[in-house]
Amino acid sequence: MASLAVALAAADTYVVVLALTDMMAGVGVGIESLQRGTPIVSGFLLGYIAVLPLIGRLSDLVDRRRILLWCLVVFVVGSAVTAVAVELPVMVGGRFLQGLGGGGLVPATLALVADLWPPGRRGMPLGVVGAVQELGSVLGPLLGALVLAVAGWREIFWLNVVLGLACLAGVWVLGRDGGRGGAEPPNRAGGALGRGTAYLVGVVAVALTTLALWAPEVLTTSVALGGPFVPFDPASGSRAMTPVGLVAALAWVLLTVLTARAWLPLLLRADLLGATLVATALGALVLTFSSADPETEVLGPWGLWLLPLGALAVVGFLVRQRTAAAPLVPRGVVRRRVWPALLVSLLVGASIVAVVVDVPLLSRLTQDTDETDAALVLVRFLVAVPVGAVLGGWLLRRVGPAVVAAPGLALAAVSILAMARWERATLEDVLATTLPLLGAGLGVGLAIAPVNDAALADARDDGHGTVSSLVVVARMVGMVVGLALLTSLGLRRFHQEVAVLPDPSDTDAMLDAAVVQVQTVLTGAGVAAAAAALVALLLGMRPVGHPSAERLEPSEPVASRRPAG
Repeated sequence: MASLAVALAAADTYVVVLALTDMMAGVGVGIESLQRGTPIVSGFLLGYIAVLPLIGRLSDLVDRRRILLWCLVVFVVGSAVTAVAVELPVMVGGRFLQGLGGGGLVPATLALVADLWPPGRRGMPLGVVGAVQELGSVLGPLLGALVLAVAGWREIFWLNVVLGLACLAGVWVLGRDGGRGGAEPPNRAGGALGRGTAYLVGVVAVALTTLALWAPEVLTTSVALGGPFVPFDPASGSRAMTPVGLVAALAWVLLTVLTARAWLPLLLRADLLGATLVATALGALVLTFSSADPETEVLGPWGLWLLPLGALAVVGFLVRQRTAAAPLVPRGVVRRRVWPALLVSLLVGASIVAVVVDVPLLSRLTQDTDETDAALVLVRFLVAVPVGAVLGGWLLRRVGPAVVAAPGLALAAVSILAMARWERATLEDVLATTLPLLGAGLGVGLAIAPVNDAALADARDDGHGTVSSLVVVARMVGMVVGLALLTSLGLRRFHQEVAVLPDPSDTDAMLDAAVVQVQTVLTGAGVAAAAAALVALLLGMRPVGHPSAERLEPSEPVASRRPAG
């Protein structure tokens, strides 16, 4: 059930691909202001990646199923907020909550696998988790297209609410017996009166927020009852900046104060300051690169001041790691094969994003297709990834992570380098395009389970959530930064080609230069995959859990591990 929730969150990453223009129109942003719609995408990415280390650490301190439940709650709330949004800030806030909840599901699920299966038997479940996550990426655009064929964009997110609630119920029911327990009981300070007050304020906050964002016509058009729904700035048409919205915000602030004694000690124990510094650094990275147009620029419009801010946050985090008694990433958690696993994940992220972005770009350049048809070219790649993930997990029962991941990534590198030789007419040849796309997807998929298996094997038992989150963060950083760096190389090559053209107004010559740009990006992606294959050799030749495999210390039986918290 947790894997299905991961698939749902992964699908939501791409579900806006086809609905973005309709969503922008729904909040009053025209197609001529496409750049203003960027936060709809970057808001989700920011929520997905920025708090992953904190959620991973929290999943080591409390019952992982509790983390899954709360992440699903946040995801459902974010979906509902997005569905009712009529203004851009509210929609971006909803997408942020979706990313926050969806991103937290991945490390908690991977760590749950480490809890439920001993070393040497995690390969297949890790492969299944990776497969459903990648399958969700395939189904996201298709699900969006299916809903848009019969309804509007808001129904996409209401469907998310329904599916999220179903996953929430499944995790709740299936997780009632067994699982990782022993977490610290909630802080009951304040007595029955304090808890009752908090519940009452919570109900009021939810009710007022619902009224503010829903703004039912029967109330907003009423002479007697419509006053609280009138925006402070009538020209804006805002539903949030209204008297009822303000009271709802105050109710949330009051609820935060009333319940702080229950959750603040846990956050402090997880190193809230360190998590804030990491979130600042990752947020600056995401906003700098994800807000850039990958076809024309490397840094987004805020990059010149966000990158220095992120660098300062990194320095602050490193100082915090060395000085804190209980840092965000506990000392000794990241060790041995965790390091090459993180580097492989980083390089694979750069390879994947280049294929996902530049293969459709080549289709649009050479076949004059729209974004939807261009995206369909990728289906062969995206379908092969989950197949490779399951196969890689199955192979881990017999061979070591390096034996699976290194050849898989070598296959991906060869396939991507073959794509880098595609010409203007290549996409019309089905066989010439299908084989490299399938090879790249299969190779990338083969590496998913080995990377996670090796990292979890050498992580401490009380750090599985932290390490899982770092693996996911490494991949996401690789995607964000890798796209920017490879695009920079591609743009530089494009301008070099244009500079030597005898006639810059020649359309065919300019198209050839654009194809060279794509070829350059894919070449860089192939090199990144080849480097990942070499690093993957450090993941271990022996199967995890093999008696002769080197381990830092013997692993306790799963049933006897001391629960975190």
